[in-house]
Amino acid sequence: MAEYITFQPSDHFNTKLYTGNGSTNAITGVGFQPDWVWIKDRESTEHHNLFDVVRGATKRIYTSSQAMEDTAATTLTSFDSDGFSLGSSGAVNASGNNTVSWNWRAAGGQGSSNTDGSINTTYTSANTTSGFSISTYTGTGSNATVGHGLGVAPEVVWIKKRSGGGNEGMYGYYKSIGAGNIMSISETGAAAAGASLFQSTDPTSSVFSIGTHASVNNSGSEYVAYSFAPIKGFSKFGSYVGNASASDNAFVYCGFKPAFLITKCSSISGDRWTLYDNKRDPYNYVYRRLFPDGNIAESLNTDADIDFLSNGFKIRTDAGTSGAAQTYIYMAFAEHPLVSSNDIPGTAR
Repeated sequence: MAEYITFQPSDHFNTKLYTGNGSTNAITGVGFQPDWVWIKDRESTEHHNLFDVVRGATKRIYTSSQAMEDTAATTLTSFDSDGFSLGSSGAVNASGNNTVSWNWRAAGGQGSSNTDGSINTTYTSANTTSGFSISTYTGTGSNATVGHGLGVAPEVVWIKKRSGGGNEGMYGYYKSIGAGNIMSISETGAAAAGASLFQSTDPTSSVFSIGTHASVNNSGSEYVAYSFAPIKGFSKFGSYVGNASASDNAFVYCGFKPAFLITKCSSISGDRWTLYDNKRDPYNYVYRRLFPDGNIAESLNTDADIDFLSNGFKIRTDAGTSGAAQTYIYMAFAEHPLVSSNDIPGTAR
């Protein structure tokens, strides 16, 4: 079935590669002012650094560390009209190092308080066109709801504790594994029961639910939440089952040619979160991997991993992304829909 969107995916998500210079560095060519910027040095063991306009420039959190938010004045110093600016920090701008940034557009600014939930957010910046929002809130320690601003129910919600002591990973709700289960992108564990995080309750069109666990709702602690709702032709979130074939493994239909893909085995522990994109690998196979749960440098899977196709992705290996009868969750964002509103078809790579 054809998938239609009335916008270009690259107006709301784009991967930008750049080379660090160890000084001030204006990164342009993103195509819009990003509201969430995720940066990884491809050549070093620097952590995955995440910045967003709601928390403000220079304030970073990590997927690859349980450390709470810190302020680093020489990291991302501003969100600009066509990208972002950096200081001299080796975490994001090491001289001569190849670096990748993944950029999302929210509301085009910090937003305002959302009062839909029992906890009023400090700020919510919501992009209802692309199904992405950023919310900050202060925990109460009691079961609560938080407004996400999307107008439709998100299928993925990531929450990171920012303050209040006791380091915590970034925990996620994923519709594909059920609201009673949780996974942390900071860890390699399988899906586990976690009713105290999301109350075993799916998000609604206005709010997501949080329980009493310190990772999402410690009294007085500050949190940031990233909410993702699927948009036909732009984003898709779900799961697939591997068959362990080295030559003809799982195919996942997305309705678009992927630009960005994260996969993780949810049924067994030990497999890493794995991140791919169309800029580091502009041609098939897609085999340049980064691991959000770790600070290791980019690695190559020389046995080949994945093909990005015009309508989804195809697993080409039996290791790490598709073990026999194991379930994998995924998050995918589009380079081009299968068919766009101007009837231009997506093509294979």
